[in-house]
Amino acid sequence: MIVKISEYDDEDMSVEYWVYGLSLNQMKFINDNLEEKTTVDDDILKIKMYFSDDLYPFQSEIAQLRLNDFIAREEIEMNVFLSSFLEDM
Repeated sequence: MIVKISEYDDEDMSVEYWVYGLSLNQMKFINDNLEEKTTVDDDILKIKMYFSDDLYPFQSEIAQLRLNDFIAREEIEMNVFLSSFLEDM
């Protein structure tokens, strides 16, 4: 599984993740059971998450200075979360 952040919006504090390399069954399971907004587009699972002020990962000044590091960390965290979510499948 590969997780990439396709976009993030500081205004509404949202992050959209594109997830590659899942089977059709895995995409269907996540799409049907994850509470966040999800869509399946061909072989890409798209997840849009909205964060509160204190949890939005790109809000700090250091996040803006080291943006690539923060994006990579967020992609890794989502990968770990989805891997554990799929264990319930």
